[in-house]
Amino acid sequence: MASSHETPKKPDERPGKSLLDRSYLVEIGKGLANTFMHMIGGSQTVQYPERTIYDYSERERAIGHENPRSRGEHILVEDELGREKCVACLLCMAACPAVCIFIEPEAAPEDWKDRDRRPKTFEIDMLRCIYCGYCEEACPCDAIRLTPKPYTVTTSREERIYDKERLLKNNPGYQTPQRPKK
Repeated sequence: MASSHETPKKPDERPGKSLLDRSYLVEIGKGLANTFMHMIGGSQTVQYPERTIYDYSERERAIGHENPRSRGEHILVEDELGREKCVACLLCMAACPAVCIFIEPEAAPEDWKDRDRRPKTFEIDMLRCIYCGYCEEACPCDAIRLTPKPYTVTTSREERIYDKERLLKNNPGYQTPQRPKK
């Protein structure tokens, strides 16, 4: 039902019926004006993956600041002695809905008095990962984290399977402790 202040349109005044509407000249003019404004203002895009908004030279293009809650690539956290914090409890592997984490536990060395096991193999298939963060939530010892580092472009499937060494060195800026010691 039309409101009282609107005047009903006549059948011959429908959109798209006039010659101006059918020629799309107004829309073409709007598109050219938009393109011209972007040409004057400089580049509006970041050339990913060569550069990201997390590069200091591109930081002024980011909307606001880096979001600490964004879910990017995983890391394995090291403890104060430089060892991985993972105790191979397999909770992250059980919590993963994409079944992309594989852990093979082994006995910890005799001089490690704080744990019985450690991961012999720790792999994440990043092609299957859905970046849900369940592994991070399930970990009782804060051993795995998702960082704001964006998805790394690779050229083969083998490069997307992250092993323990790559996860430990993936993003060293986020190795700082986040949870207080218990």
